[in-house]
Parts: sequence; C-alpha cells; structure tokens
Amino acid sequence: MQRLFTRTFLQNNKSIAYIAAASFLVLAMLLGISIGTVNVPIIDIIRIIGSEIFRLVPAEPIDPMQATIVMNIRLPRVILSGLVGASLAIAGAAFQGLLRNPLADPYTLGVSSGASVGAVVTLFFGISLPAAGLFTLPLFSITAAIATILFVLFFARAIDRTMRVETIILTGIIFSSFLGAFISLMIALTGEELIQIIGWLLGSVSMRGWEYIGIMFPFFIIGSLLLLLNARELNALSFGEERAQHLGVNVARRKLVVLTAGSVLTGAAVAVSGTIGFVGLVIPHLVRLLWGPDHRHLLPLSVMAGGGFLIVTDLIARTVISPTELPIGVITSLIGAPVFAVILVKRRMGRR
Repeated sequence: MQRLFTRTFLQNNKSIAYIAAASFLVLAMLLGISIGTVNVPIIDIIRIIGSEIFRLVPAEPIDPMQATIVMNIRLPRVILSGLVGASLAIAGAAFQGLLRNPLADPYTLGVSSGASVGAVVTLFFGISLPAAGLFTLPLFSITAAIATILFVLFFARAIDRTMRVETIILTGIIFSSFLGAFISLMIALTGEELIQIIGWLLGSVSMRGWEYIGIMFPFFIIGSLLLLLNARELNALSFGEERAQHLGVNVARRKLVVLTAGSVLTGAAVAVSGTIGFVGLVIPHLVRLLWGPDHRHLLPLSVMAGGGFLIVTDLIARTVISPTELPIGVITSLIGAPVFAVILVKRRMGRR
C-alpha cells in the first residue's frame, strides 16, 4: 500500500519528478568530472567551468593541471556519455510506446547492428577518408545505421503496405540477425585489428574529445525534438493503431517519424560509443514505473535519467579496477540484466 501511494504521489507531482531527474543528472556529471586518478574537488570544477566557459574571474588562481583534466579529458567524456545515454533512453521510450511493449528495445529494428557493421568495415579495411580523417568511423557508422532503417522500412512496406508493428519488428529481427552474422564473419577474418574491433563493439566513451560531441549533438537535437513533438501521438499509438486512427492520428506518417527519429538517435549513439545495451530497455521502463506512461513527461525524464545513468556507469567502468578501464557495455549489461530480470518476474507475478 505504501509503495502504491509513493508511486501515485510521484506520478501526480511531475515537478518533483523533473527536480529528481535533473538533480540526478547534475550530481552524476559532477561526480564523473570529480572522481578519477586525480580527484578534483567539486568547488574547483565549478570555478574552472565558470572561468573557461562563462569567462568569470575566479577569486583564487586555478591549477592549470586541474583545468586541463576537467576541460580536455573529463568534461567532454561526461557530456558524451550523457548524450549517448540520453539518446538510447529516449529512443527506447519511443519504441516501447510505438510497439506497445514496455520490454522493447531500440535495437529491435537492427539499427545498432547496422551501425556496428559500418564501424567494423571501417576498422577491418582501415578506411580513412582524406576529408574526414578522425570522423571516418562515426560517419560510416551513422551512414550504415540510416541505411539499415531505410532498408527495414522499405522491405516492411513491400511485405505489408500498412506497415503494421509486427511486420516492422520481424523485418528488423531478420536484418539484425543477418548483420550480426556479417559482423561475426568480419571478426573471424580479422587479424591484428581484432582487439580494436572487439573493444569498440563492447562499448566505450574513452579517448573521445569535443569532436565526437560535435558529431553527435546535431543528431541528438534533431531526433529528440522529433520525438518530443510527437509525444501526444505516441500516447495515442500506445493504445493501438486502430484507436489512434480513430483519434485522428495519421498512423503511417507518425510511425515513420518515430522510427526514423529513434533510429537516428540510436545510430548516432552507436557510432560514437559502440554497442551499449540495456540503457534503452531498462531506463524508460523504470521511469514509466515511477512517473507514469505519459510520453509528454516520459520522454524528457528518460533523457535526464538515461544521461545520468550512463555517466555513473562510465565512472564505474573507469574506476572499479583502476588504472585498467572496463568496457562500458559490460557494466551496463551487468547492471541492466538483473534489473531486467526483476522487472520481468514482477510483470509475470502481477498477471497472476
């Protein structure tokens, strides 16, 4: 009874939800910047950011080494991990609403596999575009991710002109399986690049600077805005396509927009960080359990919760056995798999 009262109270007080999610995100960012081989006090972080970004004159001199650590190493890493987590979480929330399944995952449509194929091909053949240089890998990954969703939608429409959810899911699973087999083949044929490819596939935001943030940020803004602008339509679609159509929703068009936006977000995240699982599955579900299924609030709350979660996960990955750094995808799986199992068990028990 107390748990039900708490959940109802949170769902009816959205301001508390936003304050809690924003506080979690800010705290995660401060901890992610502060903790490391060299610890930087939070007050010094605030002074450094105020001086370097907002051009405020500090009351006391700033340590140049701390300023370098914060501005060139940890801050871009924290921002990038936050963007990746936010992208995967909001895409997961959108796909779960669209597919009417709270256990759905943004990787269902094979976008992650497509982006991974683009990265593996780039690493395997050592491709480097003269005009792109460092950006070759992300550009190939994003291109492959977008191409994958286009092929999925094309074949789904060829099979079923109404593009029912079941058809899209099955088509995505087929493409994901095929691309997964292709990745396995490339790994089997790989020699010296094996460690680099495996490391990328396990997921990491290590050694990514401001350039990667610049690559991902436009995709994050575009994809997130498209989903937020379609929050009401997602609410209608979550009750079923026929019900949504009766409510005046152009089902085919809205599905296309949501699928494209979610795929752009997922593809961009995979492009810069590799494959990171369970974020888009667990975070939206937990947010929905705490604060309700209304996508007008579920989407922005998932952005903040997902960003904070991946920042904390990355912090654990680089400090738990320091100085060795674990792949962030391993940590998200170790955390996400038990949480997912608990959610699944509770759902089954609730149906009895």
